[in-house]
Amino acid sequence: MSANTIIDQAPLGALIRYTDGSPKPPARFTKKLAAWERSNGVGRLVKKEPPRPYPTWTAPASFTLHEGNFSSEGVILVTIMRSHSADSQLSFEVVKEPKVGQVRVLLDFGGNTELLHLASSGAAAELWIAKEGYRNARFEIVGAEEDDGAGEATIAA
Repeated sequence: MSANTIIDQAPLGALIRYTDGSPKPPARFTKKLAAWERSNGVGRLVKKEPPRPYPTWTAPASFTLHEGNFSSEGVILVTIMRSHSADSQLSFEVVKEPKVGQVRVLLDFGGNTELLHLASSGAAAELWIAKEGYRNARFEIVGAEEDDGAGEATIAA
């Protein structure tokens, strides 16, 4: 599937696999393997952005994948995020969508919504928000948006 399809159809919190179609090189070729890993991986969809006009050009729509964290003694030191534009030549695939009943912890800023955390329940989402200290975070129950929005709630710290 194309990057445009991910932007249009994939829900926030979905696991997305991307690939350039090339075979994985053997581990002994460390530089080739590192280059291959930059074009082949899996991440959780955390943000979608519309096209952005600038005075001389328009940036295409894009989406951001959270690929992982590096931590030490329970403290996250580095977060790996990778953005892909709508005109990306990579192939994308939705590996797994969030389950109905899971809770998305979302933050709205700059006209966009970003997924901060995908919790297993409302109580887990509230605990995560209290622990992390996001003041303007809100949560959204997966599957409730097909209803009348009754599953949405806003939590302020």
